[in-house]
Amino acid sequence: MHVHRLEKIWLSIGISMLALFLVVIGATAFGMGMSPPSEHHHTIDPTQVTSTAPFDNPGLKQTGDNRYEAVMIAYAFGYEPQTLEVPVGATIDFTVTSSDVVHGFEIVGTNVNMMIEPGEVSHISHKFDKPGEYLVLCNEYCGTGHEYMKTTIVVK
Repeated sequence: MHVHRLEKIWLSIGISMLALFLVVIGATAFGMGMSPPSEHHHTIDPTQVTSTAPFDNPGLKQTGDNRYEAVMIAYAFGYEPQTLEVPVGATIDFTVTSSDVVHGFEIVGTNVNMMIEPGEVSHISHKFDKPGEYLVLCNEYCGTGHEYMKTTIVVK
């Protein structure tokens, strides 16, 4: 098979640009010290979620002045606890895991969005400045009852 000289030149330029791009991205990531999250990263046995602290007692507890920690478990077609009530201006630190399959954790109308994996403990914080009811939905398909998986955060 004969490849024209100009095609060889353009193929060489394209492959060279791709290689240069990969080298620059790799060097930048290495130089900036990028690595997978490990500081707050921890796992638990997904079959023992309900007997592992803090998931043995899910719910909302106050940790400071207008700051709360919400420990939640995502399971097939629901969240535990079903409803959370907090005052306006409260910051909630969410600690969430799953006991069965991959679930989503999205608070509609906010930028809170996590993927909840079995045994992986996920953390995110959000400050609720406006009163109202905030719907938490699963945005990862988790089975035939997926569309019923929700919980509510009531901000008073």
